[in-house]
Amino acid sequence: MQIYLPIADMPVNIFLVLGMGLAVGYISGMFGIGGGFLMTPLLIFIGVSPAVAVASVASHIAASSFSGAINYWNRRALDLALALMLLSAGIIGTATGVWLFTTLRALDQLDLMIGLSYVTLLTIVGGLMIYESVRAVVRARHGLPATIRRPGSHTWLHGLPFKLRFKRSKIYVSAIPVWAIGFIIGFVGAIMGIGGGFLLVPMLIYFLRVPTATVIGTSMVLTLITMASATVMHAATNHLVDAVLALILMVGGVVGAQFGARTGQKMRGERLRLLLGLLVFAVGLRFAYALVVQPDDLYSIRHLGGD
Repeated sequence: MQIYLPIADMPVNIFLVLGMGLAVGYISGMFGIGGGFLMTPLLIFIGVSPAVAVASVASHIAASSFSGAINYWNRRALDLALALMLLSAGIIGTATGVWLFTTLRALDQLDLMIGLSYVTLLTIVGGLMIYESVRAVVRARHGLPATIRRPGSHTWLHGLPFKLRFKRSKIYVSAIPVWAIGFIIGFVGAIMGIGGGFLLVPMLIYFLRVPTATVIGTSMVLTLITMASATVMHAATNHLVDAVLALILMVGGVVGAQFGARTGQKMRGERLRLLLGLLVFAVGLRFAYALVVQPDDLYSIRHLGGD
């Protein structure tokens, strides 16, 4: 059954898109991540232009993060002060990302930029996750403890000036790395259509030593605001948000996440991280292949305006 996507300007099989939403929702629920790093590439692989895929997935991530953020808010399992600090730089990062997105699109270099960004980010992050997970599995088999630093341990980041105390997370840290992390997450989300959860959560845990009890809720609040801002900015400046596509993905994502969460609860943490690392690395390799393989059509026609 075909359905026409008005902004993407192409017909797609509604069951294919719905199935993609279900699959990514299942993976998101199993690993506790937003899934944008996987959804955007899948849309590109089926023919949706990278610009429309990034802008539409941003709205999908914002909507899917809303219920989670409300849930953590009601449970008071988030650090509002830390979230506001991250957001103050995250909004600036999002605006900068949308500006670069628009500039590269005008120069006809956006598709290449998105492809290179995915190859670089996913292969590096996926490789690191695989390495850390394999080491954890090996240590567990030998009966050795995991080599995770204690929450109270300090790094050179804690010696930076402009320190603030975040009572909910029980940390005393400089505002500089907090702003830097917020800016990076906002920028990456606007350029690549990634909610940033699979980057933000490790950054907060390993760099700032934020307790796991508050890190997920804080991450969801930042993801919600930055992705909602990116959606509005993309819609206002580039007119690329395909509401029909986003709605279908949302329906599938919500249903799939429920089943994925049940599966994730039955698996060991290090094996979950290994599977996620393999998945992230595989998507990065697929993007690398798409960049180097010769396309079927060597030429394209684009309307430049004028008479």
